[in-house]
Amino acid sequence: MNKKAQQLHRLTAIEIKAAFSLAGIFSLRMLGLFLILPVFAIYAEQLAGVTPLLIGVAIGAYGLTQALLQIPFGMLSDRIGRKPVIIAGLIVFCIGSAVAASSDSIWGVIAGRALQGSGAIAAAVMALAADLTREQNRTKAMAVIGMSIGLAFAVSLVLGPLLNVWIGVPGIFWLTSLLAILGIMVVVFLVPDPGKTSTHRDTSPVSDQFSRVLRDGDLLRLDLGILLLHMMLTAVFIAVPLTLRDITGIPVEKHWMIYLPVVLLAMVLMVPFIVIAEKRRKMKQVFLLAILAIGMAQVGFILLNSTLVGFGLALLLFFTAFNLLEASLPSLISKMAPVESKGTAMGVYSTSQFVGAFLGGAVGGWVYGHYHLVGVFIFGALAALLWFVLAMGMTPPGYFSSYLINVGILDPMSASQLQATLSNMPGVGEAVVMAEEGIAYLKVDAQAVDFALLDEFSVAET
Repeated sequence: MNKKAQQLHRLTAIEIKAAFSLAGIFSLRMLGLFLILPVFAIYAEQLAGVTPLLIGVAIGAYGLTQALLQIPFGMLSDRIGRKPVIIAGLIVFCIGSAVAASSDSIWGVIAGRALQGSGAIAAAVMALAADLTREQNRTKAMAVIGMSIGLAFAVSLVLGPLLNVWIGVPGIFWLTSLLAILGIMVVVFLVPDPGKTSTHRDTSPVSDQFSRVLRDGDLLRLDLGILLLHMMLTAVFIAVPLTLRDITGIPVEKHWMIYLPVVLLAMVLMVPFIVIAEKRRKMKQVFLLAILAIGMAQVGFILLNSTLVGFGLALLLFFTAFNLLEASLPSLISKMAPVESKGTAMGVYSTSQFVGAFLGGAVGGWVYGHYHLVGVFIFGALAALLWFVLAMGMTPPGYFSSYLINVGILDPMSASQLQATLSNMPGVGEAVVMAEEGIAYLKVDAQAVDFALLDEFSVAET
């Protein structure tokens, strides 16, 4: 790689600050959403007006409002700026946490959780990350943010039961209010101000691309996949804490001792499968195997719940498969989405994820009320079976990754010529040059493409 290319791909101090500060905002907010997952089903039993259905609705309520508002809020941030939308969203999240903390009825908690989800800042945060990073380094910044979300989820499974012992669920909700305030401070004092706000087709939805994305059968399979995955996750957290307490016989204050080794080992076990999927190009095979595994884990929850070792192994299988699928699905979206529609495809995908969280709570709660804990796990197993059948028809993905080049504003003829040139380069699977944006959107095979040669087309400052 020549000196120019090295400079283009080296993160600047501003890009590093942007990536880690925005990851901090995301992780603080997601930690606030996830902390109650391993403890709420047990706590909710003492709330006024509680029913199994309403327990599930309370757990998943944030998903419905998040699904409805995240794309509109992302588009609003194009108009009024990223930081005002993010700060407003965190304020709403803070208020929702306070409402849930102050409530002694299930309906109050549902209202608080719905308000938490109404602070839908995900799209605005991603757009701000794109504003603050150069095209060549955007993937690195998004990877940092993505890892922070996964880390927040893992930490919440262990920290939630511990905090429940120390401060109780109302205290956890008050803590999430504090986390939102910390997030606002990060936005105000740590996140750099972008020089300009632009619509980025690789990270943000674009209105004229929705019909194209929604007509793509493979993308719809993936959207349904993330919906089913988070539906299973939310439903599982209605049943697993109760199973640990009532059947396996583990006191609530010791649940963290189960989650800690399971979560750590699951993160380690998924790595070889990621390597096989990406490096050895067995993505579809590994993907289908993970779906089967998450379904088998649900069966294990039923058959192995009488002993700690058996139930722990089922949990380990579930979280290994969940982590693997959670990592694979965005990669598949990126590989399969039209290169200029990636941001739109990711927006629809994220909306599907939050719809799944809501459905998992509502349907899982209803199933628990009518068919008990076993019914919830059967529901999850059937969801996995449906997903497996649908995923078998998925087109094997091309092994391409997104790559952007700042080529400068061009006239239509020059853009067309450049697009043809880039499309014919070795290792480039697809290229679209947006003349008015001055950006070339590419799909490239990292094992075959010459990045230094691509960077020769860049006009970005180094």
